[in-house]
Amino acid sequence: MAVANDRIINSLKKGIWCYFLLLIFEGALRKWVLPQLAAPLLIVRDPFAIWIIFTASRYKIWKPNGFVLIIVLVNILSFITTMLLGHGNIIVAVYGLRILLLHFPLVFIIGRVYDHEDVLKLGRVLLWINIFMTLLVAIQFFSPQSAWVNRGVGGDETGSGFSGTVDFFRVPGTFSFTNGLSLFYGFVAAYVCYFWADLKSIPKYLLISSTIALCFAVPLSISRTVLFEVILSIAFMFVISSKQIGKLLRTLAILGILTLVLSPLLNKSDVFKTATGAFTERFETANESEGGLEGVFVDRFLGGMYSAVVNENASFFGMGIGMGTNAGARLMVGNDSKLGFLISEGEWGRLVGEMGFLLGLLIILVRFGVVMKMFRIAWDSSRYKNFLPWMILSFAWIQMLQGQWAQPTSLGFGVLSAGLIFAAAKGRTIDKGDIIQ
Repeated sequence: MAVANDRIINSLKKGIWCYFLLLIFEGALRKWVLPQLAAPLLIVRDPFAIWIIFTASRYKIWKPNGFVLIIVLVNILSFITTMLLGHGNIIVAVYGLRILLLHFPLVFIIGRVYDHEDVLKLGRVLLWINIFMTLLVAIQFFSPQSAWVNRGVGGDETGSGFSGTVDFFRVPGTFSFTNGLSLFYGFVAAYVCYFWADLKSIPKYLLISSTIALCFAVPLSISRTVLFEVILSIAFMFVISSKQIGKLLRTLAILGILTLVLSPLLNKSDVFKTATGAFTERFETANESEGGLEGVFVDRFLGGMYSAVVNENASFFGMGIGMGTNAGARLMVGNDSKLGFLISEGEWGRLVGEMGFLLGLLIILVRFGVVMKMFRIAWDSSRYKNFLPWMILSFAWIQMLQGQWAQPTSLGFGVLSAGLIFAAAKGRTIDKGDIIQ
């Protein structure tokens, strides 16, 4: 029986690896490999999610906890109200239903199946991917939008870049849209900071190479979000630095030496200067239009919370699940190139607008509860010299709390990173997974 359980657990681990790799390369499939299947590939991870949930439940490796049971109940009720009182489009409703019903349980299944070493392995692979991703981003950045490497979803020859500056576009890397690349680098930053504090867990040449790639990625992405995520990960590292002051000083010394060595080369590099200039221009322009960094924080974070409560599109029963997603909106009103958000761009506003004030608020509270549990487990782990959950938390907590899960890539990063926190807090055996039950 033990051998059978080990075999099933190994199969589930492979399924999670497939989920991770498809998260990174789903956009590449939709743009370059199978552009004719761009629409169905949008939910390419869903079959893996179904199989993982079914297998883990069938072999009693995992059972739904209170968070999952509330999510299931609320989604069923919301589906009923959608069909009776909402938009009534069953295809759109099913598309919206899958977001939480199929993917949210993976948070706890990943935490149950993976262990600390699995989380480290994924991080090492992520750092390798980061190096090649940044090379791709550099090529996209300096190539015209008509180039093959910049083709959009479905092979769109008008390009996949998004408005950045006058002369340069924000590019998506292997992802369908630019938000995927920002999330990717935020995820990478959390691991990079962790490995600098735990140099024994990774080859130094890989860590140094990936750190340099991340430094280049900040200006090449022309994304303030990437810069914010990097700063946030560093801040999380400083919170626990008092427990590892020696390692922190060593890390800062290494980074300082790297900066001194690379500065002359970077100053002479037209590539780096051009990217830095574009990033600076984007930063200044966006800050002027949005009221600076303080305005950005208030509007995007606190404003998202406030607008969800006073959402003019909200009603007690909601407008119907799936309507707030881009795919659902296109199914309802057609493929209009000027189509925006039918309900709300913010995640909380979407939830309240789709499900109504009561059910939407319940989903928000569940996600808030998971974030609180993530913080508690990560902090408790840090007390026992296990800093991996804490550093992943630097990226995952925002994705769990306010990540725009209507977009499949954002959903994938939120689910995966949260699950890895629970897994990283465990020992090397499945029996110690009770911490997430």
